[in-house]
Amino acid sequence: MNITAQMVKELREKSGAGMMDCKKALAETNGDMEAAIDWLRAKGIAKADKKASRTAAEGLVGVASEGTKAVVVELNSETDFVARNDKFQDLVAGVAKVALTTDGSVDAVTAATYPATSKPVGETIKDAVATIGENMALRRTALLTVSDGVVATYMHNAVATDLGKLGVLVALESTGDKDKLNAIGRQVAMHVAATNPLALTSQDVDATVADRERQIFIEQARESGKPENIIEKMVEGRMRKFYEEVALLSQAFVMNPDHTVGDAVKAAEAEVGAPIKVTGFVRFALGDGIEREETDFAAEVAAVAKG
Repeated sequence: MNITAQMVKELREKSGAGMMDCKKALAETNGDMEAAIDWLRAKGIAKADKKASRTAAEGLVGVASEGTKAVVVELNSETDFVARNDKFQDLVAGVAKVALTTDGSVDAVTAATYPATSKPVGETIKDAVATIGENMALRRTALLTVSDGVVATYMHNAVATDLGKLGVLVALESTGDKDKLNAIGRQVAMHVAATNPLALTSQDVDATVADRERQIFIEQARESGKPENIIEKMVEGRMRKFYEEVALLSQAFVMNPDHTVGDAVKAAEAEVGAPIKVTGFVRFALGDGIEREETDFAAEVAAVAKG
């Protein structure tokens, strides 16, 4: 039977599998669409491991919160097309909810039971690889908790509730009004999304990063030809500026640049009705640090057409 491009397209839309897999499935089942879907499901598990070598740099970030804790997870796929798939979105949201029941580590989340399948999250993701036809990976997870207070969440440019490409958690310890506390926490989370601070305070900045900046400043200052004692003062001034720019609590607050984030949190104490302490934050931007492969979609279509 002649397998047309339209048939391949239809099967891809129904199954989410790759085009070459769809064409082979149709050839094996003499063009029977339902049989081809069953063939893909039957063969998918075996193919899942082979797909693991392909770069998964797209996908979604998901957040979930409950009581005094919240999580953020990143589940990667190969293409943004899959990230827009309802089943994939449901999977990411489900993994985030499961993560709330763990210590927040990738290993713990991977081993935890996914309620909808009664299988571990890792196996559930592998089954999804077989069904959807793309490599997927639970890349990273993080959990923040407070003894009393809130962990505020923010999703930038959300594609669905608590799903998007940039998620933030901010932990606030306080005995004050939780709704008002969450409001200031969300503002701080939005700030974190915009500025991507390196640490909570200047003391928390990685020493290796700070030393590298210091050496750069020293070399720049020496080019001025000024005496060493002047250079030392110049470097110290630049380092103070550096810390102000990269440490969350000393950054100019995006909502009101005349105040620092720390100042804004302190000012919110009057409305919240109790002292507030920011104890941590997490920012996940989709695909951070992943080396992406360049793909030629036109070439892939041409390959399918040629058989």
